[in-house]
Amino acid sequence: MATPSTPQPSPDTLETGVLDDLIGYALRRAQIQVFQHLVEKLNAYDLRPAQFSALAIIARNPGPTQAELAKALAIEPPQVVPMVNKLEERGLALRVRCKPDKRSYGLFLSKAGEALLKELQDVAASSDQEATANLSAEERGQLLGLLRKVYQG
Repeated sequence: MATPSTPQPSPDTLETGVLDDLIGYALRRAQIQVFQHLVEKLNAYDLRPAQFSALAIIARNPGPTQAELAKALAIEPPQVVPMVNKLEERGLALRVRCKPDKRSYGLFLSKAGEALLKELQDVAASSDQEATANLSAEERGQLLGLLRKVYQG
C-alpha cells in the first residue's frame, strides 16, 4: 500500500488488468477519445455531438417525432426536449404539427440548419479522421464493419 510520501501513479499509468480483455471497456475508451475530439471541434459552433447527430438524422429523415428521434439517438425521450428546444431557438430546426395526429409534431431542419449541417458534416468527418489517425483506411473500414455488426445485431 502506498504511503502519503510515495508518488501515486497517474490514471494513465494505472494497470487495468481484466478490463483490457473486455470489449465494452475498449469501446468506451475509444468512444471517449473520438467523442472528445468532436466536442472540441463542435465547440466553435456552440453545439454538442448529440445536437449534430439530431440534425443529421432529421435531415436524412424529415418529420420524425421527438420519440422517434430519441430512439434513433438511443436516448430517453425526455432528453430530446431540451435538445430540440435549443435547435429551435437557434433557428436550426422546427417543429411542425403532424396532420393525421394534431397532437404530434414532426421535426424538420430550417434553411439555416441545412446550411450548417453541410459544414458540420465536413467538420465531423475531419474530426473522425484525426481522432483515428493511427488507423489505416483498411483498418477504419474493418472497425466500422465490426462495430456495426455489434450494434445492429
